Amino acid sequence: MVEFVIVLPILCMLLFGIVQFGITFNHYLTLTDSVRAGARRAAVSREASDPVAAAVSEVRSSASDLKQSDLKVTVTSSWAAGGDVTVTAKYPYSINIMGIVVHSGQLSSTTTERVE
Repeated sequence: MVEFVIVLPILCMLLFGIVQFGITFNHYLTLTDSVRAGARRAAVSREASDPVAAAVSEVRSSASDLKQSDLKVTVTSSWAAGGDVTVTAKYPYSINIMGIVVHSGQLSSTTTERVE
């Protein structure tokens, strides 16, 4: 019983750390996928009235399970056929274990595609 009481907090912290890391990794995968979708939309939206808004809208709709107010999206391009369009998104994260923040920062993903 005494050994269990000594080991239980360590096991709980380890378990909660694994869960928090999994949540952060899921957010990173969602961010990466949404940036790819936004870059693809931007690459085919050269002749649209507002290609930047179309790309940002695609990123936000693809990342629907992320908190939209924290998601920062930038799109840069000359919009010339054959040129490059770059979509970048950033999202904050923090890994906290039992109320103590162990690590925090910004998840970032960038994708570049050729404008069609």
